[in-house]
Amino acid sequence: MKQLKNFLVAAILTFGIQNVAQAQKVAHIDFEELVASMPETLKMQSDLEKLGKTYGEEITTAQKNLKAKIDKYTAEEVSQTQAQNEARIKEVQTDQAKIQQLQQVAQQEIQQKRNTALEPIIKKAQDAIDEVAKAKGISYVLDAKALIVKEGEDLSDTVKSKLGIATK
Repeated sequence: MKQLKNFLVAAILTFGIQNVAQAQKVAHIDFEELVASMPETLKMQSDLEKLGKTYGEEITTAQKNLKAKIDKYTAEEVSQTQAQNEARIKEVQTDQAKIQQLQQVAQQEIQQKRNTALEPIIKKAQDAIDEVAKAKGISYVLDAKALIVKEGEDLSDTVKSKLGIATK
């Protein structure tokens, strides 16, 4: 009798666990592609390209000015004293360092602006995925790029529709 009770309890637990495991739905989405297709991302990229172009023009102008200075100093080198030539070399090296620093500042600012702009975009995408998953009763949403087999439901079109993005 005690063995029968133990068997029944084990059977109920086994079937209960199987039913819970089967009830959990899994879906996938290409998160990177979703974020890339959002209008906010496209605007961010456009803004960053404009900023990059502005910095690029500034750096190009500085490089042209430096080249003109080097050409002038090279042409005048024989008519200058050793001390004047050494001072000019230091001046050119200082200008080169300033250009390198400008390039680094430009890269850092563009990266910082990109990261700052991406935060709300990623949050908006994540919130939309959460809402769609909840509405569809999906327990787990995986990134499609990490999957080898993609047999589950693809939420891409539904989430894009929720965000107002045209789908293919």
